[in-house]
Amino acid sequence: MSLRSKAAPDAPPQDDEKVIIGSSDEQAESPVVPTLTAEQETKLWRKIDVKLIPIVATMYFLSFMDRGVYLSLPTFSRSFHTRRAGNIGNAKIEGLMTQLDLTGDKYNIALTMYFIPYCLFEIPSDLIIHVVRPSRWLPGIMFAWGLVMTLMGFVKTYPQLVGLRVCLGVAEAGLFPGVAYYLTMWYPKYMYQYRVALFSAASTMAGAASGFLSFPLSHMGGVGGLEAWSWIFNAGEPAQILSGIVTTLAALTIAVFMADYPSTAKFLTEEQQSFVIQKRRRDTIQDQDDGQHAARQVWEAFTDWQVWASCFVLISLTSPVYGITYFLPTLINDFGYSPTNTQLLTIPPYVVVSIVTLVFAHYSDKIKLRWPFIFAAQSISLTGYLINISNASSGVKYFGLYLCLIGSSGGSGAVTWLANNLGGKYKRATGMAVQITVGNMGGAFASNIYRSQDAPRYLLGHGLEIMFIGMGLIAVQITVLVYKRINSRRDHEELVRREKGQDVDDVGKGDRALSFRYTL
Repeated sequence: MSLRSKAAPDAPPQDDEKVIIGSSDEQAESPVVPTLTAEQETKLWRKIDVKLIPIVATMYFLSFMDRGVYLSLPTFSRSFHTRRAGNIGNAKIEGLMTQLDLTGDKYNIALTMYFIPYCLFEIPSDLIIHVVRPSRWLPGIMFAWGLVMTLMGFVKTYPQLVGLRVCLGVAEAGLFPGVAYYLTMWYPKYMYQYRVALFSAASTMAGAASGFLSFPLSHMGGVGGLEAWSWIFNAGEPAQILSGIVTTLAALTIAVFMADYPSTAKFLTEEQQSFVIQKRRRDTIQDQDDGQHAARQVWEAFTDWQVWASCFVLISLTSPVYGITYFLPTLINDFGYSPTNTQLLTIPPYVVVSIVTLVFAHYSDKIKLRWPFIFAAQSISLTGYLINISNASSGVKYFGLYLCLIGSSGGSGAVTWLANNLGGKYKRATGMAVQITVGNMGGAFASNIYRSQDAPRYLLGHGLEIMFIGMGLIAVQITVLVYKRINSRRDHEELVRREKGQDVDDVGKGDRALSFRYTL
């Protein structure tokens, strides 16, 4: 049966309609055939949301706060982000440059050094999650970066700062791709993006929290014998050690309460476990590996055109967002605002971005389309950069920064789009890791294009970000055209085979199966 012929079961059932799912391969020993009403199904997904999303959102929030810069994009906002009271961007304008002797390009290098190990370790980290269960792997890496953050409390020199940021990149590399893949084990393809958006919104809220906390901390110069920047960056021993302790304790707590898979979730009944497993498999046949060897799936991920096309799409969103979030306080400060007011003015954009991200994700799942919302996010971001590269007034440019940041709302859509269209669990995990790795390379790039000598218009930085967005706009259109062409060809081939009385379900495997249709 083709995915197109399964469209009807995906539609929300009426109040008096029953949803009946067959037995699960993961629970072959269970004879339970679940029957849930629409109301029961809604309550079930809400129950899963309550158990999963707060945990992964907390991990991402602390991750962004701890690393001190936006990494995630996704809002994507930090791999597509900014974190803790230790936001490097906010600390920079409060004296960090002077105290740690961050002369010349040292500040940019400190930002960049995080991304090198972060990018290198993302792909292996997303494969390890198949060997080490999620409730051990994800809290484990969280515990590791908590220890690194504790050591940050003793940073006194520039080499120490760079060394620890490298260690932080290694520790955090598996978080975003790991959680993004973890959620695919639970949610059907057209419920997935909103959950990724909820998870990603934690990073944007970390940016808002960073600006909010930086405001009072900027007045703490002299307290405890520390400079104001030390409190903002959390480089002072008491604050930083406390920060690391909070993260490590949170990791230990999460390890106790985090569920691994639907088939082993103790908070679900056998009936609910089977329903969730079959709900995913019914509308995401690419999850079925059809006996393919793991190594072959990994190779297919590296050689699949759509993985690399999605990399262009994602980096067109992450690089512009990284550039703005790293230097947001500096950009606002250059508009003529005082450092104190600058801290407060960094908060509203992140709140707006969080709202837009969730709205886009909700409607993307509802109408089962990804590309229009990604294209809209890119276009809005492009408008923001065009405003900021112009000679517009400071007030208009500040509004433009909102538009630049809204581009991060497309990050969750880009990740979801690829996840929906990759077949086989190892191929999907590898492909998502490759995409997110390339996306995060945009962070390393963006760390070096906003130079102090280019203030206040930053023609080089804004110009290069406009270039990235333009590439992404083209990549989205090409990807849509190719998907449509493949889907149309498969429609025709399937029709011909059916007319001849030939089977269509066993032709091809994963996303290359004749019965598979790409999500647009």
